[in-house]
Amino acid sequence: MSPTDAGLDALADLSNLVDPVRRRLYEYVVSRSSPVTREEAAAAVGIGRTLAAYHLDKLTASGLIEAGYARPEGRGGPGAGRPAKHYVAAERELSVSVPARSYLLIAKVLAEAVAADTSGAARAAATRAAREIGQTVSAGADLETALRGCGYEPVSTADGDIVLRNCPFHQLSKAHVDLVCGLNLELITGILEGTDERADEAVLAPQDGRCCVIIQNSRASKPAG
Repeated sequence: MSPTDAGLDALADLSNLVDPVRRRLYEYVVSRSSPVTREEAAAAVGIGRTLAAYHLDKLTASGLIEAGYARPEGRGGPGAGRPAKHYVAAERELSVSVPARSYLLIAKVLAEAVAADTSGAARAAATRAAREIGQTVSAGADLETALRGCGYEPVSTADGDIVLRNCPFHQLSKAHVDLVCGLNLELITGILEGTDERADEAVLAPQDGRCCVIIQNSRASKPAG
């Protein structure tokens, strides 16, 4: 398949998000850290279960989300009922550029070059650049807007920290974990500096399903232990 054909196929799949109800359902599913049932999704966007099921299945068919079956936590064995259908964000990534572009390819080239530089000079330069770019892109913006503008999906926790539901560099990080996570940390530190949120601290805390960096709120009181 040519890059143009692949781009057109991705465009067809992404067109499913033109429908406002379908888009709201998609945004709700991908914002959750756990699987979402039809009933939960319907309630979240204020529509009926049947209509929600229709749109969720369309999103699944296009590869934008994934579906599975499971019983509610704590329920099992005879009398537990049938497993409920649930939905989660898809691992698949979709991007469209007309004419075809491949920014990920040049990113891989640069990452390979940094990794091959045994002097450490290239990594040091990339680290400085990441921090400076974070400061630049966030200047004059609030923290959430700046993070979303870079592709992160910030979610505040009960203790005031911020977890990032999406890693904008997920594909590249598969082959260059240390490099990409380190640059992620510097970029987000720069964003904190650019938005004057210096009391907060970006720290590495890798976990499946989210960015490797979290932002700790040093001003909030944390429970002991």
